[in-house]
Amino acid sequence: MNAGAEACAARLRRHVHALADNIGERNVWRPQALRAAADYIRGEFAALGFQVAAQTYRIEAQDCENLEVVIPGGARAGEIVLAGAHYDTVEGSPGADDNASGVAGLIEIARLLRGTAPARTVKLVAFVNEEPPFFFFGQMGSKVYARAARKRGDDIRVMLSLEMLGCYSSAPGSQSYPPLLRWFYPDRGDFIAFVSNLKSRRALREVVAAFKAQSDFPAESLASPSFVPGIAWSDQLSFWREGYPAVMVTDTAFHRNPDYHTGRDTPEKICYPEMARVVEGLAKTVAALAG
Repeated sequence: MNAGAEACAARLRRHVHALADNIGERNVWRPQALRAAADYIRGEFAALGFQVAAQTYRIEAQDCENLEVVIPGGARAGEIVLAGAHYDTVEGSPGADDNASGVAGLIEIARLLRGTAPARTVKLVAFVNEEPPFFFFGQMGSKVYARAARKRGDDIRVMLSLEMLGCYSSAPGSQSYPPLLRWFYPDRGDFIAFVSNLKSRRALREVVAAFKAQSDFPAESLASPSFVPGIAWSDQLSFWREGYPAVMVTDTAFHRNPDYHTGRDTPEKICYPEMARVVEGLAKTVAALAG
């Protein structure tokens, strides 16, 4: 790794340890921890010079926050490129990969993009309450955000959902898949995956092309019906429901990570050098998509 990538990896490690080790399990049943996570993210964005907007809503007698920073666009400011990651965890898990890794990546993308002057507006959002019991039918933070965006008439050209970015392995057989897909993809979990539903497949092609033009990190992609296990299991679902094109960026969760949704999802298991390469590539991808 070059010096920049090493520094990025060190910062990613710090963020993941802060969220998954120092704070740990964070959800509405541990409201202090959930607030501490929000405060950490807010503080990191603010330290980079961003104004942080909070979208607050109440659930389970708790005030919960989506946190947003904006990089204003120029000639095409009305068009939006959005990247987001959820900061809550399931009960019983410190959530290093799921999803401190995604939040850490979001913070570092903000760092890498600060001071840029994109044609399109870039929005970076940390979502709350993505995990069960809120996932799919409940008051997911991404659902609250996407509905408000649609009501405002926001022109979101693409949404990137950063869902677990930290697990990689070059061991044969380290990658599994839903039925049939294993015949078409590698059996080693050494790549980052870009996944969409069928309606977002054009956006998926654009995102993957931009990533591959900016990074030599291995990448695979799939446009699939939403009922395939894992395809819709993150914040992109809320944007699909509001008619926005959205793509999940993921290490494939339970198809690769044996510690998914357990107490073993801890910071020392994250592959920080690989994650740094992915995050640097994603920052350049967002910049390219934003013009």
